[in-house]
Amino acid sequence: MANATQPKAEKSTTLDSDTTKPSVTAPGDGPADTTDPDERAQSAPVNPGPDALAAGTVNAVKSVPKSKAATRSAAKERVERYKATKPNGDVVTVTRNIDTGVSKVEADS
Repeated sequence: MANATQPKAEKSTTLDSDTTKPSVTAPGDGPADTTDPDERAQSAPVNPGPDALAAGTVNAVKSVPKSKAATRSAAKERVERYKATKPNGDVVTVTRNIDTGVSKVEADS
């Protein structure tokens, strides 16, 4: 199989805190892109070092800690609940986790 394709490796982009070195983002990603859902970016003054000048790219954002409000809300489960009627006429409560998509169906008493 000379023409077999190799599976693509998953790319990972995270924020870099060093604004003197070349940007470490994956090709096609912007400087504030990240694959880590808990990372937040804030623009930062740049001070490109010789490596960044030679590469022609520099990191201009830094990772910032999550706010206390964001931490509190992240711990809270995001769900929606609603009543539905099954084809046989039984009324049930459907609970769906908005983040994971997992649903539960419970019979009403």
